[in-house]
Amino acid sequence: MFRALASTIVIAVLTMLALSWSGSSTAQESTYEGNVAPEFELPDQTGELHSLEDYRDQWVVLYFYPKDDTPGCTTEACEFRDNIFAFKKLNAQIIGVSLDDVDSHKEFAEEYNLPFPLLADTDGTAADAYGVKTRMMGWTVAKRQTFIINPQGLVAKHYKKVKPDTHSAEVLADLKALGASDSES
Repeated sequence: MFRALASTIVIAVLTMLALSWSGSSTAQESTYEGNVAPEFELPDQTGELHSLEDYRDQWVVLYFYPKDDTPGCTTEACEFRDNIFAFKKLNAQIIGVSLDDVDSHKEFAEEYNLPFPLLADTDGTAADAYGVKTRMMGWTVAKRQTFIINPQGLVAKHYKKVKPDTHSAEVLADLKALGASDSES
């Protein structure tokens, strides 16, 4: 009897997991490479609203990260900062997004001289649309994932695993491979 009960519990748990994974597939499917990138409208660290449509006709590096002023997030942001001129030469706009608020983004951007928008997705709608919202140590945060969006608004590349200290260089190389060209050429 114990084995039958244990088997029933295992099957129930596996069924619940399968249902929860399939329930989030819509957002994941919309962020597949080649699909139209989900639109958003969010405030940056100065309170100015940004939407994906604002960046039509240029490449967008939309990177989601868990939390301002934490070690990995700071490393990743500073790596993008340090390569900003290389991204600009490729007509690529860097945009960071987390669930932190405008004030947190403002402090973070000022402390590290970040020359690109950090968008405040406080209700998690963009993170949901891109399939990156998760729970970590009791907090709801965005997973560290990046999307390269081409000038036509399509997801050209999705990075599900990101190493903060090498990611900026990886994205630059992939932008070139995807056809982003030096704007001075």
